[in-house]
Amino acid sequence: MKPSVTHVPQSPWLLFWRRFRKHKMALVGIVIVFSIVVLTAIAPLIAPYDPMKQNLLNRFQPPSATHWLGTDDLGRDLWTRILYGGRISLSVGLLAMAVSIVLGSLIGLVSGYYGGWVDSILMRITEIFLSIPRLFVLIALGMFLRTLDLPYLQAGSFLPIAFVIGALSWMGTARMVRASTLALREREFVQACRALGGSNLRTLFQHILPNVASPIIVSATLGLSSAIISESGLSYLGFGVQLPTPTWGNMLSNTQSQMTTAPWTAIFPGLMIFLVVISINYIGDGLRDALDPRHAPR
Repeated sequence: MKPSVTHVPQSPWLLFWRRFRKHKMALVGIVIVFSIVVLTAIAPLIAPYDPMKQNLLNRFQPPSATHWLGTDDLGRDLWTRILYGGRISLSVGLLAMAVSIVLGSLIGLVSGYYGGWVDSILMRITEIFLSIPRLFVLIALGMFLRTLDLPYLQAGSFLPIAFVIGALSWMGTARMVRASTLALREREFVQACRALGGSNLRTLFQHILPNVASPIIVSATLGLSSAIISESGLSYLGFGVQLPTPTWGNMLSNTQSQMTTAPWTAIFPGLMIFLVVISINYIGDGLRDALDPRHAPR
């Protein structure tokens, strides 16, 4: 007789890792994003120059041993400004994503759980926000906030831009969480919690929320890349974080006329945006595959 094979149960984290590591591009994306985050975090330690200091004698210097990525139109070191600009761009993306995920998750949970007139009102509000021309509102609110003489709302601050982007990006998360909550609220474990006298808040946050965490996590990664692109677009148009505070977006704002004479002033900031966004998107794909076995690669 053949010996019986005993299957050792695996933890959810181990199963998650086995599925996630099958997505090679997601692993590469983690390495890229982690490296960029570390470099921007330690920018004061490794940046060789002051990101604000101008030196007109060094205008449009090509990449060299002295200036690794060259200099811009005011003689500032591009490597230094990219590191400091990454701190702002990534901070805007993280804060905007957090605002979007919190708003969308709360609205989706409440709408899907209570249903009825609550669901109807919240979904109509969601549809109103979806119909708003987002870029126009971002530009208008960005200009308005800069006119207010309040702390943290000055031209160089990224907080108002991050909150505005997050406040206009929660609708997709809300609809997705609502759909999942509608399916879960009739499940046996939710009904059992109600029968045992569990409050609505306990049912929502202890039983339903953990079961909709997977799509929320995937939505967070996609929302992060979207927020970084939104900030870059606003700063490129001149309505985001204002110069001389560097961000990857506003570093591109004056480079159209320099593409033939000093292309490095546009290539390197644009390359950073490209690498971060595509890496985060690959990470989101990997998380989707790992958290939902139906999408796992063969």
